[in-house]
Amino acid sequence: MRLALKILIVAGLSLAILLPLLLIRGVIHDRQRYRAEAVAQIGRSEAGGQALAAPVLVVPYTETVEVEEKDANGRPLGTVLRERQRQWLFFPTTMDMAGTLAPYSRRLGLHEVRMYALGGQMKAAFDVRIPDEENAADSAAARRIGRPFLSYGIADVRGLRGTPRLRIDDAAVALQQGAGGDMGSGLHVELGAVRPGQRLRLSSVFDFALAGTESLAVMPLAGENRVVVDSPWPHPQFNGRFLPTSREIGSDGFRADWAISSLASDAQRQYRNGGRIDRHTAPMLLEHGSADLDLLGISLVDPVDAYLRADRASKYGILFVLLTFTGFFMFELLQQLRIHPVQYALVGLALAIFFLLLVSLSERIAFGWAYLVASVACVGLLGAYLVAVLRSRAWGIGFTALLALLYAALYGLLVSEDNALVLGAGLLFVILAAIMLATRRVDWYQVAAASPGPAPAPPPLPAR
Repeated sequence: MRLALKILIVAGLSLAILLPLLLIRGVIHDRQRYRAEAVAQIGRSEAGGQALAAPVLVVPYTETVEVEEKDANGRPLGTVLRERQRQWLFFPTTMDMAGTLAPYSRRLGLHEVRMYALGGQMKAAFDVRIPDEENAADSAAARRIGRPFLSYGIADVRGLRGTPRLRIDDAAVALQQGAGGDMGSGLHVELGAVRPGQRLRLSSVFDFALAGTESLAVMPLAGENRVVVDSPWPHPQFNGRFLPTSREIGSDGFRADWAISSLASDAQRQYRNGGRIDRHTAPMLLEHGSADLDLLGISLVDPVDAYLRADRASKYGILFVLLTFTGFFMFELLQQLRIHPVQYALVGLALAIFFLLLVSLSERIAFGWAYLVASVACVGLLGAYLVAVLRSRAWGIGFTALLALLYAALYGLLVSEDNALVLGAGLLFVILAAIMLATRRVDWYQVAAASPGPAPAPPPLPAR
């Protein structure tokens, strides 16, 4: 009965320690949210996540059509002529974009936000034919073609640095604000008048410098799209719908190359159906998998994200508590040593407070140093306490050494993200095997029947 009661008490204490662990995880998530707010605030002040679209040739026209009018009861009253504003969209046959991402950072309070300056050039070639009039005799009345324009979609034009330059057929032209018409955010340039049936060939070269926050996306609207991006940032994350056809990543940066055909992308259809990029939606496009638009994308990620690692570490908190309580339980039974539930609880709280120390310190110093300081502080505290609880300097130091080894193993799991599962499973197997081998000759019925001796009285306080 004593053994069963003790097991229930230890299990209850383990569950009770879940509450502070959950509260600490809540603090970590709150800090992650504050960082996301810092990123959004800097994006509102300077430039957010950027997205670019290959240029589109837009030819507006006014069409005169017959419309049947009806009265309030739905009875036809006859037909009248009405004008409708419409437009033709023509996509480039080829688009080549090359650019260099130069990273820099902005700081808001404790939070450092990754930014970049993209210096790039986008070349595009068009070969299109303006549709003929359906009825040449009534062409003037049926359709009037407006002034065509070339539209460049840019998610957040506030990120433009200096004055971008555009050359069409080797002649410099002046860009205007907005992508034109209902094309969304960006820039445009008006072209010369066109006539029905005219074949229009032109080539454009767009030179620009663009700042953004953390992520860059490109919408491949041309028949053949090629995008080449390089950067000194050594930790890129490629996302969107298309991964690079080739990439080189090293300690000195990365270079990525995409080659995308319109046959492999729905970008043109999505654009015709109203899919646009702007500064309100661009930061979410890559994060949510580009559900509405076909994009290729790059994010400058931090491989040592303090909040992400602290959150991952906190998931192992209950494992730390269970292993420590199991060790206490073994000492209590095998060494006939009585450990009070309050002592279990205090040790569990000391293990939990480690994760709060970790996240608070990692906001101010590098994660590795924060982990070292927090683990040394907690292991030192537990060591001093366990020497008294276990009533043996040797046992206390030995138990503290095992805890230090456990903290070191956890750090190995955190820094080796790709191997975390296999390392964690191996660690649990080793711990379970050690417990089973150490207790394989224990007669648990005899242990349960044995009554631990009374705890020795504490030494008297020194006289004053």
